[in-house]
Amino acid sequence: MSGLRLIYLALAIWGAIHPMYYFVSWFQENGWDLMAMVDAWHVNAAASGLVWDLTIAAVTLTVWIVAEVAVRRNWGALIAIPATFCIGVSCGLPLYLFLRSAPVR
Repeated sequence: MSGLRLIYLALAIWGAIHPMYYFVSWFQENGWDLMAMVDAWHVNAAASGLVWDLTIAAVTLTVWIVAEVAVRRNWGALIAIPATFCIGVSCGLPLYLFLRSAPVR
């Protein structure tokens, strides 16, 4: 495995674990109410801007993944889409880059 692929994998793992720590901590403090978390994301204009920034990045990443999978027929790379929306762009993007950079057989 190349050094760059290892970096992508490490970033995907970090992008899954680090944000999830904060999400789980928030849920433990405030209860497991997803709508309350969404409300917290929009507590002020700065937070709302960040949410929209990440949402647009997630949608853009999804379009890119679907377009490339249609050409490359690398169906396994589609796993990066639920990773993006269930965990975050910090996991989905490096995961997709890791999967995309696999040697062609």
